[in-house]
Amino acid sequence: MLDLAEITRGTEAVLPADELPKRLEAAARDKRRLRVKAGFDPTAKDLHLGHTLLLNKMRAFQAAGHEAIFLIGDFTGMIGDPTGKNETRKPLTRAEVLENAETYKEQVFKILDPNQTTVTFNSSWLDTLGTEGMLRLAAQHTVARMLERDDFAKRYAARQPIAVHEFLYPLLQGHDSVVLQSDVELGGTDQTFNLLVGRHLQQAAGQVPQVIMTVPILEGLDGVQKMSKSLGNTIGLNDPADEMFGKVMSISDTLMWRYYELLSFRPLTEIVALRKGAEKGQNPRDIKVLLAAEIVDRFHGPGAGDRATAAFTARFSQGQLPEDISLVNANCGAGGIPLAKALKEAGLVASNSEGARLIEQRAVRVNGEKVEDRAHILRPGETYLLQVGSRRHARLKLAFAARIGAEG
Repeated sequence: MLDLAEITRGTEAVLPADELPKRLEAAARDKRRLRVKAGFDPTAKDLHLGHTLLLNKMRAFQAAGHEAIFLIGDFTGMIGDPTGKNETRKPLTRAEVLENAETYKEQVFKILDPNQTTVTFNSSWLDTLGTEGMLRLAAQHTVARMLERDDFAKRYAARQPIAVHEFLYPLLQGHDSVVLQSDVELGGTDQTFNLLVGRHLQQAAGQVPQVIMTVPILEGLDGVQKMSKSLGNTIGLNDPADEMFGKVMSISDTLMWRYYELLSFRPLTEIVALRKGAEKGQNPRDIKVLLAAEIVDRFHGPGAGDRATAAFTARFSQGQLPEDISLVNANCGAGGIPLAKALKEAGLVASNSEGARLIEQRAVRVNGEKVEDRAHILRPGETYLLQVGSRRHARLKLAFAARIGAEG
């Protein structure tokens, strides 16, 4: 029997709240496995820790003997989920989607039990739905109900375009639940509307509507925005062990507790004890090391966390830096260059605004010293060692623009 306290740990909502224990009891009585579904649109090649919130829940159901359905949305991925978007997404080609889907199949079994997992593609039934099938599906919902969705409502009120195919996305996702006859569907809190459409369509098809379980959205390394490959703030399941460890160590002390809550498998009592230790003066860095080692062990095997800890300690705590730090040449005016722009020139951040934000978060060092002033200026004629967090380094050599022009 599944431990309800454990399966609901870190979840945002279970809808309807009283239905899950009834389903579990009925499944145990009838010796039937529940079909637990989660869909992933392969819009990028790599899965990251944000995805694992759902995968971990699926694994917990598997541990109780139930079936996990890992649904790859190769058809819906070509549309692009409009959830949370303020504009129409650029569609992906079938080739792009299939290439990304192949990497998903390789990565999910770092968490899921392959013997209790069904991997399926929704193109298997959506490709053959046809015009008549699409019309019948569209007739199951109204425009008024679609406009109740927050992101659609905001775009409509702001007179921003909403393409008709975007209205089809929740219907197609809901139709997946009908075809798969799912008992439970998992999703992020931003997917609640889509998941409820699935319940509606199942009921219309004469099925018992699925139970919905939502998990929070995991913030990325910046601690602000959703973990997303496009934002460059992810910890990927395929990241090398030392890089994965360093990324966890680069998060803020506040975000660390959020990661403990949502990603750690430690008992809740142990996490509470760690919090009390921090309140009594224990160095948060030491507590973060435990989290980083746990996550690395999970994806790189037992012992990998200890090795990554030793490498991190030797490299950073003892002042040892990588031997292959790149040297970047840049030019500037006589007045120098702001540090945020210098970080971008060195390739350590994607934009000046990201650089400024990291400076304010005390995540940037210049020649080994932390710099918190976003107006800090680097002068020409010097070579600077720049560090962002614990994993990004570069040497930046600055020269007068006029001198470079004269030499060229």
